[in-house]
Amino acid sequence: MGLIKAAVSAVTSTLSDQFLTGISCEDMGNDILMVKKTDSNGTLAKGSRIIVAPGQVAVIYDSGKIMDATAEPGVYTFDSTSTPSFFAGEFGAVFKEMWERFKFGGSIAKEQAVFFFNVKEIVGNKFGTPNPVPYRDWGHALLNARTGGFSPMRLDIKCFGTYTFRITNPAVFMENIAGNANVYKKDTLVEQMRSEVVAAFSNVLNSLSEEEYKIEALSLPNKTDEIKQIIADEKFDAAIENRGVSIVSFAVESVTLTEESNKKIDNYELAGDQYQQQGTLTGAYANAVQDAAKNANGSMTGFMGIGMMSNSTGNPFGAVTQNISNAVNYSVPNQEAFNEAVKPTGSAAPASTADTWECTCGTTNTGKFCTECGKSREEVAPKVRVCPKCGKEVAMDAKFCPECGEKLGE
Repeated sequence: MGLIKAAVSAVTSTLSDQFLTGISCEDMGNDILMVKKTDSNGTLAKGSRIIVAPGQVAVIYDSGKIMDATAEPGVYTFDSTSTPSFFAGEFGAVFKEMWERFKFGGSIAKEQAVFFFNVKEIVGNKFGTPNPVPYRDWGHALLNARTGGFSPMRLDIKCFGTYTFRITNPAVFMENIAGNANVYKKDTLVEQMRSEVVAAFSNVLNSLSEEEYKIEALSLPNKTDEIKQIIADEKFDAAIENRGVSIVSFAVESVTLTEESNKKIDNYELAGDQYQQQGTLTGAYANAVQDAAKNANGSMTGFMGIGMMSNSTGNPFGAVTQNISNAVNYSVPNQEAFNEAVKPTGSAAPASTADTWECTCGTTNTGKFCTECGKSREEVAPKVRVCPKCGKEVAMDAKFCPECGEKLGE
C-alpha cells in the first residue's frame, strides 16, 4: 500500500478521467495543525488522487497503522498493492520510523484515511510570566564584602513576548497529542504548552544572568538571538519537543519591574547622582567599579584604589558605595569591615611635634643644633633636678616642688 506521484500530463488533464476520488486539504492557515480526510464509507479507494499542498505532510493511515507518507507537494494516486514510497526530504527518516513502529491504540478495526499535517511555522503565540520571576541584574553590580567580588542586584521582573513553533515529528505529534481526531487546532496545543514555554523561558533567564552573558534586565528585549540559542543549546524545550513540536523563534517584547525593584534601581542611580553633583561624572563610578572587578590583585584591592583616588575630589567613593548599599537593601555580612575596606586612606599625617625644640634665638629645630645660630640643643635646654619626695622634675633654681610642696635645698 503506497502513494504514487502522478505524471505531469495526468495532472494537467481532466482529473475526473484519471482518478476515482479526490482527497485534498484546504489551506490550514495558522490555526489548524492536523486534519483527517477520508471518503464517505471510511476507506480509500484504489486510484484515489491525493493532493498535497506546500507546507503540508500527508500520512496514509490504515486500521491503526501508518502505511505511507509524503512531505513533497504534488498530486498522488493511492495504490493498495504498491510498496510505501517514503519520499525523501526533511521527514524521510520520520516516515520510515512511523511505518515500522507506529501503531495507534484504540483504532477502528477497519478505517482508512489521509491525515494532513500543517508543518509551516505557526506564528503569533503569546507568552507571559504570570508572577514576577527573580533576575540577577549585572547592570547594577554591588560590592560583596564577604567575597571581595561583585554581585548582581536581585530584581523581580515580569516578561511578555511571542514565540513561533512548528511540527517537526508528525508521528510523535499524532501519537502523543492529536490522536486520530478529525481536526486538531493550535489553541488546544498552546494551552497545553503554556507551562512548558514559561518554564523554558525561566531557565533562559537564569542563564542570561550568569557571568558569561551578564545581560541587564531592561536589555532582554534586544537579546532574541541569545535566547533562542540558549534554548537550543541547553535543551530547555525538551518537554515541548516530546510533543513532536519545536520552538522556532522566541522574542521578549516587554520587561516590567515590580515596584520594589524599581525603587532599588532609582536609589542606586540616586546615589550615583549625589556624587555627580559634586563635580564627578556618574559614569566614573561605574567604570571604576568594573575596573576594580578586573583588578589582577583582587577586586577588594581594586576598590581600595577607588577610595584612594577619591581623595583628590573631596568626596570619597566609599561614601557613595555605602549609600548605594543602603539604598538597595544590600546585606553586608560585616558592615564594619566593608566600611573600613572602602574608607579613603586620607592625606599623609603631619609630622610628630614630640622631637622639636626652640632655640633662644626663637628658631624651632628638630636636630641637635640650631639651624639659625648654631647653639646645641643641650646648651639651651633648661636644667632640671628631681624632687626627692615625689620624683617630679623641677627647675634647678626652684625652692619648692610644684607637685608636693617639698622644700628643695640649694
